[in-house]
Amino acid sequence: MKRILPFAFLALLALLPGAASAREAAPTAQDVVVEKRMVAISEELRCLVCQNESLSGSQADLAKDLRREIREQIQEGRSDQEILDFMVGRYGDFVRYRPPLKGTTLMLWFGPFALLLVGVVVLVTYLRRRNRRVAETRAALSPEEQQKIDALLGRNDAGQKP
Repeated sequence: MKRILPFAFLALLALLPGAASAREAAPTAQDVVVEKRMVAISEELRCLVCQNESLSGSQADLAKDLRREIREQIQEGRSDQEILDFMVGRYGDFVRYRPPLKGTTLMLWFGPFALLLVGVVVLVTYLRRRNRRVAETRAALSPEEQQKIDALLGRNDAGQKP
């Protein structure tokens, strides 16, 4: 009996995640028009938990609460822009997939291009310095040393492989 008790306890623990994830089915919208507007608005918003999913596609509890909030605001007669402004006012520009272009979002819009430009400048600078060092090294070699190097590398007199 003492040997069975730990296994029974482990079996109960294994069943707990399934019981915890079993939930009541989400109610469908009473009004199809309200539901379509809610989906259209929530497609414009980012899930704050998942961050790479739209609010309409996320199954996080916060996303469900926000969709419910959007439905309530639609039923209160608010426009789509008023609802979006409410969400941005509450959660900031990050909640939008396409944040507006303003001072606080400049890095969101132009940051990737700035990083790419910096990367290209660093790469070009590195390649130029490397080529200059190679040229300086070649100039410092005597003709005999250069011929030995070319012979070892299998190059002809023009410095190219045959």
